[in-house]
Amino acid sequence: MDTHSAAFFGYVLGLIHTVGAVAAIHALLTVRTAQGAIAWAMSLFFIPYLTLLPYLVFGRSTFDEYIEARRQANREMQDAIAHLNWRPWVDEALAAKASSAYSRLRALPRLGRMPCLANNNVGLLINGEATFERIFEAIRGAERVILIQFFIIHDDLIGRRMQAALLEKAGQGVSVRLLFDRIGSHALSRRYVDTLKRGGVQVHAFSAGRAGLNRFQVNFRNHRKIVVVDGKIAFLGGHNVGDEYLGDLPPLSPWRDTHVWVTGPAVACLQESFAEDWFWAARELPPLLLPDTYPDEGALCQVLATGPADAQETCALFFIEAINSAEHRLWITTPYFIPDEAVFAALRLAVLRKVDVRILIPSRPDHRVVYAASSLYASEAVRAGIRIFRYQPGFLHQKVVLVDNEISAIGSANMDNRSFRLNFEVMLLTIDEGFASQVSDMLEQDFALAKELTVADSKKTHRVLKLGMRIARLISPVL
Repeated sequence: MDTHSAAFFGYVLGLIHTVGAVAAIHALLTVRTAQGAIAWAMSLFFIPYLTLLPYLVFGRSTFDEYIEARRQANREMQDAIAHLNWRPWVDEALAAKASSAYSRLRALPRLGRMPCLANNNVGLLINGEATFERIFEAIRGAERVILIQFFIIHDDLIGRRMQAALLEKAGQGVSVRLLFDRIGSHALSRRYVDTLKRGGVQVHAFSAGRAGLNRFQVNFRNHRKIVVVDGKIAFLGGHNVGDEYLGDLPPLSPWRDTHVWVTGPAVACLQESFAEDWFWAARELPPLLLPDTYPDEGALCQVLATGPADAQETCALFFIEAINSAEHRLWITTPYFIPDEAVFAALRLAVLRKVDVRILIPSRPDHRVVYAASSLYASEAVRAGIRIFRYQPGFLHQKVVLVDNEISAIGSANMDNRSFRLNFEVMLLTIDEGFASQVSDMLEQDFALAKELTVADSKKTHRVLKLGMRIARLISPVL
């Protein structure tokens, strides 16, 4: 057949549309949400020549082979860790169950894989300088084990500071384990990693494609940020390792982010979360340490490690439960406001219950399509009575939830489909009036630097921009 003939091109287009139709049926059968399934199926059916390749890379979000392999790895890790007399926290767990504030989160004891525990100390780390200084201080004081995990690591000034700190401790005989996400840290140089390995640091890249699984898939990213030193102190939150997280790089600077430090039995839960990811990447357990004693008092904390291998959509259900538990106040900060229908309905119901619902989002985009979709949801939220604020000084990246006067959650999860269903995330839920007061003071300062959106603002949006926002919303379930 003449490859330049019209008939040949007709056959090619027919083949592409046939494959697109098959892929559309596959999307309807496998994509977790109705919105996502419709978004993929419609685009695959009508414009397959534009969407087949993206579906191969970004779609197939319930890739069964990977999910089952990850669950099997988690089971093997739990079997291995059971021999270490792990989880000796009976008194701490009983104290948490007796809390009236925690009892309002009725689903959390069964939703979270790790228990809520008493007798923790928790502190805020506001912005990059405070966060990294405290992390480096803990690393310098390490005597036995450092476990460190980030979604993004850059070979820049702060990245090289971390590299030097880890090499120094490895040279002193401290066992150092470093885990980073292969896609999130795609720009990290091989030389950076090799230097660490030659210095005695054990390094692995987290990949969903291990052992040939999910080879073309870039979903299932490990978005967690965890540092644990000697089993005594841990850090988690929104910061990755890069100069932009110190707020030094325009056009998004100054960067606004939040981390927390924690001591007490919750540190063991963060080690367990790290161990699951390390076991998947290395097929071995990292060194795990438990202190001889814990404090006699302190805050209640529950580590929520969520991900696509969970039996239920733990992250999305956590947001819904937190929203539904609010009686007086619900303040949320998120860089990406793309809630699914269930979360958005819970927010509207909270407003109808006369809860003070406020959501703080960025005023500057780091991803324009995501920003456009987020803007449309923000406009609809304002019309529903939800108070939406745009942070003005720089890019807002923190992920914080504050419920009433005792409950807060800080970690890596955004309010979007990727965190709800595709990424591995970790949040620290804290039930403590004193710590919640600190979080409230921090957020009040952020709201003071923000501009509240009004219904009139949404009406001023140009029609072309409104069209772009609605197109972005159509693909929001797969962003």
